[in-house]
Amino acid sequence: MIQRMYLLLLCLATSAAFAAQPSSRKLDSAWSFRLVPTDALATEHDTATQWRSATVPGYVHTDLLAHGAIPDTYVGAPEAGLQWIGLGTWEYRTQFDVDRATLKRAHADLVFEGLDTFADVYLNETKLLSADNAHRTWRVPVQGKLRARGNQLRVVLHSPIRRLLPQVQAMPHKLAGNYPSPFGDEPKDAMTVNFARKPAYHSGWDWGPRYVTAGIWRPVRLESWDALRIGDFHVQQNKVDEHAAELAAEVEIESDDAGAVTLEVEHRDPDGKSAVVKQQATLVRGQNKIAVPLRIDRPRRWYPTGYGEQALYTFTARVVDDNGKQAEASRRTGLRSVELRRERDQWGRGFAFVINGIPVFAKGANTIPFDAFPARVTQAQLLRVLESARDANMNMVRSWGGGHYESDAFFELTDELGLLVWQDFMFGGGMQPAYDPAFRANVVAEARDNIRRLRDHPSLVLWCGNNEEETAWKNWGQGKALTAADPAFAKQVWDGYVQLFGHDLRDVVVREGGGVPYWSSSPSNDLDGPANDSNNGDKHDWGVWAESKPIEAYLAETPRFVSEFGLQGWPSLRTIDSFATKAEQGIESPVIRAHQKFMAGDGNARVLQYIREGYGEPKDFADFVYLSQVMQAEGIELASLHHRASRPRTMGSLYWQLNDVWPGASWASIDYYGRWKPLHFHARRFFAPLAVAALRKDAKTEVTLVSDRTASVSGELRLRVIDFDGKVLRDERKPVTLAPLTATAVANYADAELLRGADRVRTAAVFELLVDDTPVSRRIVYFDAAKALALPDPGLHAELQRDVDGYRLDLHADKLARAVWIDFGELDVGLSDNALSLLPGETVSLRLVSKANLDDLQQQLTLRSLTSRQNQ
Repeated sequence: MIQRMYLLLLCLATSAAFAAQPSSRKLDSAWSFRLVPTDALATEHDTATQWRSATVPGYVHTDLLAHGAIPDTYVGAPEAGLQWIGLGTWEYRTQFDVDRATLKRAHADLVFEGLDTFADVYLNETKLLSADNAHRTWRVPVQGKLRARGNQLRVVLHSPIRRLLPQVQAMPHKLAGNYPSPFGDEPKDAMTVNFARKPAYHSGWDWGPRYVTAGIWRPVRLESWDALRIGDFHVQQNKVDEHAAELAAEVEIESDDAGAVTLEVEHRDPDGKSAVVKQQATLVRGQNKIAVPLRIDRPRRWYPTGYGEQALYTFTARVVDDNGKQAEASRRTGLRSVELRRERDQWGRGFAFVINGIPVFAKGANTIPFDAFPARVTQAQLLRVLESARDANMNMVRSWGGGHYESDAFFELTDELGLLVWQDFMFGGGMQPAYDPAFRANVVAEARDNIRRLRDHPSLVLWCGNNEEETAWKNWGQGKALTAADPAFAKQVWDGYVQLFGHDLRDVVVREGGGVPYWSSSPSNDLDGPANDSNNGDKHDWGVWAESKPIEAYLAETPRFVSEFGLQGWPSLRTIDSFATKAEQGIESPVIRAHQKFMAGDGNARVLQYIREGYGEPKDFADFVYLSQVMQAEGIELASLHHRASRPRTMGSLYWQLNDVWPGASWASIDYYGRWKPLHFHARRFFAPLAVAALRKDAKTEVTLVSDRTASVSGELRLRVIDFDGKVLRDERKPVTLAPLTATAVANYADAELLRGADRVRTAAVFELLVDDTPVSRRIVYFDAAKALALPDPGLHAELQRDVDGYRLDLHADKLARAVWIDFGELDVGLSDNALSLLPGETVSLRLVSKANLDDLQQQLTLRSLTSRQNQ
């Protein structure tokens, strides 16, 4: 009997301890949506007022699309006919039951991780919240408002345009925006987007569509708890070096009662070996912040890819009292030091990221949102693009400020892949009403939410206040124009800017950011003098493309850090086929123009300008697409090699852009479907750890050897001068030593010295870096524009055969083959290399992965170069 009583008491105690732990439940099912019947649009769109099933997380546009109520937003040219959606008031609702245990809890909170954007939230017809920021997390207490059955949760989403337009139109002088709507849903002189804390790209950009959507775009959950909960857990890295990691596990606890607890912090190393530190603490009623000192000897540090391992530790905090474990939280992080080094030198002031004491030359690209509707972005999409970045020898991405703060999954991948992240706050351009204290307070709350969510990711190495706002004010005429119209208002606007980006955001990063540096704007010198200065801070180099300067003008600029530069290239014909029929594919056809957002659809004129300058007139639309890709790849290669050859003056080269938001013309090197454009294959070569940069300017070629290795490398530099038919006019080698983390100029040749009387339009100089007799980098220098060269028919031959790991493609050129592109039409194929040039007589063997059979691959195989196309 005594034993039975003991077991019963033990069971009750165990049950009580278990019940005391906080619980979380997703509310992602049984949602429906409609256009509010009283909305002014209801008469014209009456069918939209019917309740239909909805997906949460999701958006109005994707829910309408799922029901066939609107056409595919990416196919054809449907934008104009869908702008009404952004003017409507939409309503979402769901019902859920609550179990008895949850109802008995002392606390219950509804948590909305993302409401886009002006949202009124009701529970059982009691208003809980009026949200006004898509980038914030909203937590609302609901204890006492829940019932056992049939709880109705309703969210009303208001049009940001209709909500904000009256106040914007009432302004005597408007704030500068970015891209006015061409569709009439909003006046061009009264843009509302900069007044809303909503992803700016939803209002259209020069690479994506205008869909001013609304939705419950991130998860909703019901959290319940009794005595206490862990509100936040952060691993503060006070000092990390090769000898030790001096850390503090910072735990924030919300408690109903004062009392003694034990805080247990477990840290588990990458191999699973763990240790636990315990600390006694006395809680007060309300908010508590407890720091537990930790020391890890000889830590395995986290490095960016190419510099060491991506070691990740798991830290778990547990709050334990006499009844057992009351709450638990975990964080995964990497141990590393990060510094933004701003040394003064003979050029000005530098801009270099230093990780674990190593100055890292940043190689990479800018990321934009992965979809117009990011709730439908999958883990597979993120992985494909970010792995592709790593595989192209990139070590950094800049998460651009006109979109949204990326998901936890994004940062988990960048941690694992070793990709450093430059993170903008969500300001994409123009100017905001930062003179309004309420606006600034909303932004600071947004910043705090996202800094706390992301700060334990070792890949995060910079918080940047905004994209292009300082340079727009100072250099694009925005500040000058507003000052001329209303000096007092202009001063108010600029003072508000300085307060928000110079002080408020800087302060919250210092307080909450875990030691990650802050930078007020890109490009800038952190509010110290001119913005977009090549000698100080970071630069957006848009002289080429935006100002129509020739591609060779890249060589005239040597910035400290290039955080944007780019050239447009169209995606593959297969991607174009996904949104345009063959009959719709013409350079100036309506559908193609609808997917060319630069210059409001006129951007192909700029593409043609650069094609004609370098390559001549395209023969047809397919040739236009191919030549745009070649121009993009070869132009960005020239710029990036120049940046790398300029080390240490230049310490970063991030081209615009890595990925696409939809299928269309853009600056991306990977298209919307994850397919590599020629630029991405080139990037893998020009971002290689060891590279030869042979750059021709003013009839002279300077040769620089670049090394990102942390140890010296010995090799050979080989120079061959050949004619296009294969005759070798010169072949010489010399031993070289590449010092660690350097760019070393090793030779300078005048054209006359290289040519020695040879025909400049039939001759090339080939520079190769060899290590252990193996070529690791090659650069071919031509002596005139491609259109002026006497390129022969290369006599390309391809042999495709099965191999142990799939297929092997042996590609041979009888004569010089420039810019060879291998394509398989409608078949999905992974190639180990593409977009390459073959020397006369050269054969390359490529790995090929595809689910297609050999016969189909052979039938679909197409080869294209600047002078030939051949079906195999």
